[in-house]
Amino acid sequence: MQEVYDFLKKAGAYYLATTEGDQPRVRPFGTIDLYDGKLYIQTGKVKPCSKQMAANPKIEICAFDEGSWLRIEAEAVNDESVEAKRHMLDAYPMLKERYDAEDDNTQVLWLKNATATFASFAGEPKTVKFGW
Repeated sequence: MQEVYDFLKKAGAYYLATTEGDQPRVRPFGTIDLYDGKLYIQTGKVKPCSKQMAANPKIEICAFDEGSWLRIEAEAVNDESVEAKRHMLDAYPMLKERYDAEDDNTQVLWLKNATATFASFAGEPKTVKFGW
């Protein structure tokens, strides 16, 4: 899981895919955090992606960096703990202008039953499983 976190941090941006009914939805994200042995993402509950993950928690993440890419299949699990939210916001202080660990909008989700695949054109893919 550390290798997945490191890749996403280095890439800076990744793309989160959710579904809305039968329509895939993809958007850029930039928050990733390791907390309490879990890999977390962050959003706002008022955003469509939050509602999409509530309806169908199956997500995919894709990131690209220096000729290699990472794809993650996972279930997004909401964590309402103030501690998890605070940890994320401390890792991304610029978010504190829009979010607060104790507001009704800040949402952090950890990746459950995750399968991450590292790949490039130069070698064989490598798979890592975490969040089980």
